[in-house]
Amino acid sequence: HDQLISGIDWSARSNKIVTASHDRNSYVWNLEGSEWVPTLVILRLNRAALCVQWSPKENKFAVGSGAKTVCICYYEQENNWWVSKLIRKRHDSSVTSVSWHPDNNLLATTSTDGKCRVFSTFIKGVDAKNDNKKDSKKSTSSDLKFGELIVQLDLSSSWTFGVKWSPSGNTLAYVGHNSMIYFVDDVGPSPLAQNVVFRDLPLRDVLFVSEKRVIGVGFDCNPMVFAADERGVWGFVRYLAERKTVSSGSRYGSQCKKTEEVVA
Repeated sequence: HDQLISGIDWSARSNKIVTASHDRNSYVWNLEGSEWVPTLVILRLNRAALCVQWSPKENKFAVGSGAKTVCICYYEQENNWWVSKLIRKRHDSSVTSVSWHPDNNLLATTSTDGKCRVFSTFIKGVDAKNDNKKDSKKSTSSDLKFGELIVQLDLSSSWTFGVKWSPSGNTLAYVGHNSMIYFVDDVGPSPLAQNVVFRDLPLRDVLFVSEKRVIGVGFDCNPMVFAADERGVWGFVRYLAERKTVSSGSRYGSQCKKTEEVVA
């Protein structure tokens, strides 16, 4: 790379590193002996690459960019190189983060257009088709076309960042630059969304540490802990550096609603 490296991810099983940069390139790094050797990935971008993440099966990775485009990259065995398929004309601004669903096919994105979206990334010849006859009546992510938009969430009035799936893939969380964090269940035509409002500086990223607990980090320099109670209602619990639980008061609030009105 010859410009700022904006994203990096490591594949634990195959021991590969992928990087993305403002130079519009991405490299896959393989350990050969004692040295990491880079292989250029064909992204076909005209703007900076901003984020990158391996898929759970490590046979694909996604690159978000300032070109309003997401590149889904995979290894082409015949030509011995990494190529990409592009999800175009779906975002109205830069793609700030990407996150893979545990099924290896659905991909969530956030953008500076204020929206969170979920796409199908099924690639014939790379991903296995679901041939389970018992589930034949149910639509699965492998039945969807590449680049198909599953849902578009218009919950935030500002830039959105840091999208993540829960370990089961049942809950989606992301943050807005308006000091709010969003939790979405039943991702699909009629998702159930909640938001937690706080007066601290905005968060930039989140991490599920369990199915019902999330850590958020951002501009306040102090990680925040959020959790869902027995009813499934999310709320702020405490700062990570504090031992005492902070009671919900005027500084924090949560809302829960069906999102028919905010799903495009």
